[in-house]
Amino acid sequence: MEEEAPLGAITRLDNGFEARLARVLGHDRDAVWRMLTEPQALCQWLAAGTIELRPGGAVRIDFADSGTVIESTILQFDPPRLIEYSWSSGDQPQRPLCWELIPVKEGTQLTLTVRLPASEDIAKACAGFDAHLEMLAAALEGVPIRFPLDYYLKRRRTYDASRPK
Repeated sequence: MEEEAPLGAITRLDNGFEARLARVLGHDRDAVWRMLTEPQALCQWLAAGTIELRPGGAVRIDFADSGTVIESTILQFDPPRLIEYSWSSGDQPQRPLCWELIPVKEGTQLTLTVRLPASEDIAKACAGFDAHLEMLAAALEGVPIRFPLDYYLKRRRTYDASRPK
């Protein structure tokens, strides 16, 4: 049986929550960076999208099935080490996502930091990103998978039980 990925760590902030999800991916940093930033790769594990690779560049990710469209801008950019943008559109609250890539002996350490306002469900967000990280790992292996709903539901229960109140 395959070992389950480690659970992310959730911290309560004054104005919301911060979660850190980490994975070691058995691929070099450039390969992982391409999966995070190139349109033909994004659609294999996240959704159809485009990212203008520069500070302040436009980010557009279209979850066609749900009707959700993210239209944001790059907040931090240090290729191929770090990219940050908000997981929101227009006048919605800021929900920064920071993807950090560090080379390690086994490949690449990917750390995703997610920040949400206190009024939003951090357990749901963590479980969703956890499931997308599973999809990312599969896509890197050349076998893209559909959203793992059972995995998401299990992780959501676990995150909900462990999150700070």
